[in-house]
Amino acid sequence: MDILITVILYFCALFVMSRLTARRSSNDTFYRANRRSPWYMVAFGMVGASISGVTFVSVPGMVMNIQMTYVQTCLGFILGYFAVAFLLLPVYYKLNLTTIYTYLGQRLGLRSYKTGAWFFLVSKMTGAAVRFYVVCIILQRFVLDAYGVPFPLTVVVMVALIWFYTRRGGVKTLVWTDTFQTLCMFGALALIIVHVVGALDMTLPEALSAVAADSHSRMFVFDDWVSKQNFWKQFLSGVFIVIVMTGLDQDMMQKNLTCKTLRDAQKDMCTYGFAFVPANLLFMCLGVLLMLLAQRQGVALPQAGDELLPMFAATGRLGSVVVVLFTVGIVAASFSSADSALTSLTTSYCVDIRGRKDDECLRKRAHLGIAVVFALFILAFRVVNSTSVIDAIYILCSYTYGPLLGLFAYGLLTKRSVNDRVVPYVAVASPIVCYVLNDVVARTTGYQFGYELLMLNGALTFVGLWLLSGASNKKTING
Repeated sequence: MDILITVILYFCALFVMSRLTARRSSNDTFYRANRRSPWYMVAFGMVGASISGVTFVSVPGMVMNIQMTYVQTCLGFILGYFAVAFLLLPVYYKLNLTTIYTYLGQRLGLRSYKTGAWFFLVSKMTGAAVRFYVVCIILQRFVLDAYGVPFPLTVVVMVALIWFYTRRGGVKTLVWTDTFQTLCMFGALALIIVHVVGALDMTLPEALSAVAADSHSRMFVFDDWVSKQNFWKQFLSGVFIVIVMTGLDQDMMQKNLTCKTLRDAQKDMCTYGFAFVPANLLFMCLGVLLMLLAQRQGVALPQAGDELLPMFAATGRLGSVVVVLFTVGIVAASFSSADSALTSLTTSYCVDIRGRKDDECLRKRAHLGIAVVFALFILAFRVVNSTSVIDAIYILCSYTYGPLLGLFAYGLLTKRSVNDRVVPYVAVASPIVCYVLNDVVARTTGYQFGYELLMLNGALTFVGLWLLSGASNKKTING
């Protein structure tokens, strides 16, 4: 009952913020927040939006299998955010874009524009459904099953709540609700760590020393080039993951484009880029501490790393207070990413696919329709999921975001025209070729591609566009 009361109060706070920020709303408010967002609020809220419920659940459990080597990817994130801030943001602000895919229309042509927008829609719908699936299934298993609530109802109600508080204010509402949700998430994380340290009968300095001395605290792998955890593979993958999944992603860029000036947007981007290393280190330290606690209590570790934190925090092993904190933390993390996904999907569909930026009726219908499709995707993922959630997201995005990387790289790094008619075929063929190459290399050499699939996919798209470039009847559009 304490959990339900806490969640109800949490949503009441979100609805109040939605009500206050959605006054005198318009399409420009929904899409760009009238370009008046304070950069520091965007930066703080973006930490929570980028982390999501996947990180909250999966990263503590990752230390069971790959130690703290995920920090190598996080270090790559920093360089990636700087690349986005000083290479991509100036282009977006110069063109005064509402959606970033409009650039493809101006530079490459109409079909390139539509291809980029459709790849985003498919990629974001898939990735956001995976992320939100985490919170739904965890809350269902550890909380709502006790009340006899069926899983489909859980999904429908939670998606409906997101739709309700974002339907009027859009991205303007998200700037404020994401700030609140990030605060709740890190507050819950910090208090959970304090409770775990208490259960270990340690002080915080003693806990830090225990984490540092544990074999699972290894961060860097320089001696094994075949391993997926090799430093350079992880670091370079981190750079490109950010460039693609932030810089070429309407969801992540939409809030950054609400800042008043380019300089503000760059400060926002660099600030929350640096925040990712300490934020993820907290999650990984929690994972090591939970393993130490399991060893002390004689509890068997779960087979799936995603179940490590829920095994302690959602079952009452650490007390009812931690159950409430866990619920608040995972809800805050998941909703801060899912709400922005629905908003950006609506924006891209209305502006990019339908070309009707000023049609408010279309925007409202699209927002509702996308919420329905989003719920269906979540239910579908429950059926097909068979791997670690965080790896599933990055693997999927390696295939679906790769063509976006190739398209933008071709537009920004070359001055060549493109055969606009063949762009959709190249963009579809590249992930297929990438998948086949990955399978062949694994079978013949034993080498396993990791997150670097994203770079391979982008390179295949780039090469395909280059080889097929030439004279074409290119149609351009104005953004």
